[in-house]
Amino acid sequence: MKDFSKLLTAWYLKNKRDLPWRNTVDPYKIWLSEIMLQQTRVAQGLPYYLKFIDAFPSVNDLADASEEQILKFWQGLGYYSRARNLHATAKYVAYELNSVFPDNYTELKKLKGVGDYTASAIASICYKEPKAVLDGNVFRVLARLYGIDTAINTTEGGKLFSELSQDLIDIECPDTHNQAIMEFGATHCTPKKPKCESCVFSPKCIALKQDDIGRLPVKIKKIKIKKRYFNYLVPIAGNETTLLCKRPEKGIWANLYEFPLIETTETVEYDELLGKVEQKDLLMEPFELSIYNEKEIVHKLSHQHIYTRFWIVTTHEKLHSAIPVSQIDNYPVPVLIANFINEFSF
Repeated sequence: MKDFSKLLTAWYLKNKRDLPWRNTVDPYKIWLSEIMLQQTRVAQGLPYYLKFIDAFPSVNDLADASEEQILKFWQGLGYYSRARNLHATAKYVAYELNSVFPDNYTELKKLKGVGDYTASAIASICYKEPKAVLDGNVFRVLARLYGIDTAINTTEGGKLFSELSQDLIDIECPDTHNQAIMEFGATHCTPKKPKCESCVFSPKCIALKQDDIGRLPVKIKKIKIKKRYFNYLVPIAGNETTLLCKRPEKGIWANLYEFPLIETTETVEYDELLGKVEQKDLLMEPFELSIYNEKEIVHKLSHQHIYTRFWIVTTHEKLHSAIPVSQIDNYPVPVLIANFINEFSF
């Protein structure tokens, strides 16, 4: 389609949202926005971006922060490995590259947490390198427009869409082109209820002609959802203290804090959980155990569902490694724990 980029750019210049990272070519700010918006909607990511820029206006400021600070600022955004990679890359750029980001796709891709898409976005927006971006939005636009039913998460599909997107890019203005196609997919050619009636490509869209919009793009489902059962013990001691434990460096919510956890293979009731608490010798006796939520909270991650109950443990004994209840908000915690803390109101 010879006029693809021309039509796309004209649409973009008329309809684009006014977003802060579109008013800069600073690679630090572009990198930060792209990492935050991975698997995250703009409406959710924007407040976090503004908060990060305010707290860490330069890559050096981000590098000098502690991981705990970064995780606390990131709390609620999910996929916490992004935050840890963000911090690692900030330190590498600040300390090893003299605070200067690489100025090309190949070198950018070597940074931790930076893949094809992010490297292409930074290279094109900041340095006008004609590298086409390819993400969920782009897959959807191209699959529908060209009627491509090759699965996007196969080797064949990846190669096909990569070559097509590269063929279509405007080599003179790759920055505008890439931002335009991402914006078009995010706000116009949306997964559900796309605005086909006002689409600049509707006369040429194969999926629209074949009434195939809802089926494309094709993606093979590979992920098997695992069920896990979390029982959080929420200690409350008479001296207004509680306990938080740091999660391991690997696995979900790495290095975030949580209440003492007993994971089981299925839902357990009072007597069985009490026995496990006593076996583990987690708390000094005597204590009283009571359930906070009879109905399990189901926290859904991409590859697993966490069935959660909170159990309140009250004791007059002194807790080992306790923290004052008044300081609980200082710790970075998963959103599941943050929601409980807000609701429980210590």
